[in-house]
Formats: sequence, structure tokens, C-alpha cells
Amino acid sequence: MSDPQPFPYETRLNILFPPLEVIDVKAMADACTYKWFNQTLCQVNQSVVRIGVVEGEYHWHKHDADDEFFYVVEGRFLIDFEGRTVELQPRQGFVVPKGVVHRTRALERTVILMVENAGIIPTGD
Repeated sequence: MSDPQPFPYETRLNILFPPLEVIDVKAMADACTYKWFNQTLCQVNQSVVRIGVVEGEYHWHKHDADDEFFYVVEGRFLIDFEGRTVELQPRQGFVVPKGVVHRTRALERTVILMVENAGIIPTGD
């Protein structure tokens, strides 16, 4: 098996907030200086909620066993599939089902929230 390919993303899988704490998504987004940032905020049952502050494009990938939910807080978020692109505006969400090859993109700085299985590998299977 080969070494995993390095990706130019800042991905933090540690759970930043325990239950019963206020999570200030705006303050976290405002403080972010990375082009592609992903931080786990909290765990809810067997899922996690993550913030993404993104600009540019992610690589094509899929998750064989996990669905992903994306919700746009600010900006514009694109999800590419083979032959189709979904564009999300603020306050819109979308589920990518498990096993579906996709790529996410943001043409401008965009803030998203993601809900995923706690064990998901963000870069794909």
C-alpha cells in the first residue's frame, strides 16, 4: 500500500467544544486565515459537526460508508458530480450520499457547516 497523498488542507479532527458550550461560528470563521480549513466543532450522538472555511477546490473523492451534509453559512459552495454541479447559496444545504464520487469547490471565501459520521475520513476512501 502506498503512502497517502498529501493534500493542501488544514483539517482538524479534534472535538473543540463539549456539550453545554456556546459555539461562535462567526468568530471562528473570521479568525481563519487558511484557504481550505476544516475543524470539528462538536459531537452529536455518532455524528460530528464541522466548520469549513474554504476557497478553491477539493479533490475528487467518495466515502463508501458515509453520507455527508453540507450547509452554507456565507458565500457560495459548489458540489461537482460526474455530469452535474449543485450550487448552494447561504442557508441552503445538501446531502451527498455514501459511495457517490464528488468534488467540492468555492469560487470565493465560503463558510460551511458539515454533519458527518464521527469516523469519516474527510479526504475520502
